[in-house]
Amino acid sequence: MEEQLIKENINEEISNENEDIIHMYEPLKLKIDEKYQYIKEGKVFSFFSNILYYGIAFPVLTILNKIIYDLKIEGKENIKDIKTGAISVSNHVLFLDCTMVGLAFGLKKVYFTTRQGSFEMPFIRKLIKLLRAVPIPNKVSNKEGFVEQLDKAIQNGKIIHFYPEKALWPYCEKIRNFKSGAFNFAVRNNVPVIPILITFRDPKGIRKIFKKKKDVTVKILKPIKCNGGDKNKKDSTEILKEEVHQAMLTA
Repeated sequence: MEEQLIKENINEEISNENEDIIHMYEPLKLKIDEKYQYIKEGKVFSFFSNILYYGIAFPVLTILNKIIYDLKIEGKENIKDIKTGAISVSNHVLFLDCTMVGLAFGLKKVYFTTRQGSFEMPFIRKLIKLLRAVPIPNKVSNKEGFVEQLDKAIQNGKIIHFYPEKALWPYCEKIRNFKSGAFNFAVRNNVPVIPILITFRDPKGIRKIFKKKKDVTVKILKPIKCNGGDKNKKDSTEILKEEVHQAMLTA
C-alpha cells in the first residue's frame, strides 16, 4: 500500500509539471492559420524590433535584473564561437527569465518560444512580438507551419530558445522532466543545443537585510551536439535530451 501511494504521488507530480503555477489574464484570441508568420522579418519590422530590443529593453533590463536579482552571468565564452543556427534551452523558473537569457546572449539574435496564451494578453502581445517572441500553436493542425518556419530560421543561422520543462514554476530549484520538442529541432537541423541553467543563491551583504527572495545566476554551459550515431531520429532525440538534462543536473 505504501509503495502504491509513493508511485501515485510521483505520477501526480510528473503530470502537474505540465501546468503553469501562475495564470495570466488572457482575454484576447490569437488567430493562427497556415499564413501566420511565426518569425516576422522585413526591414521595417526589424528596424523597430532592434530599436526596442537593443536600444530600450536591453539596457533597462540589464539595470532592473541587477537591482532586483543581482543577476550574474557565467559561461559567455561557451557561445562566442557559435556561428550557425542553434537551439538553446533553460529551466523555466521566473516570469521574466527570458530577459536573463537574452542578456546572456548579448548581441546574438535569439527568438523565444512561448505559450500561445502569451499572445492573448492586451498590449503585451504587440510588445513581445517586437522582442522576438514566437507563439507555440495550441492546435495540432497549425504545428506543421510552426515547424517549417522554425526549421527555416534555424537553417538561416537563427538561435531559437525553448523551455523543455514547458511550465513555469517560480523559484523551483530542481531540473524537471524535459519534453522532446526542442531536441527534435536540433536533431532534424543538425545544430547544437546550448544548455542554460538558472540557479538561485542567497543574497549577500546589505541585500540580505531587505531581500527575502534569492538572487539569480545564469550559467551558459558548453554546447552539446547530437551523438546518436546511426540511430534513427527518434532515438537520437532521446539521447540528446538525456545528455542535455544530465549536463544541467550536474552543472
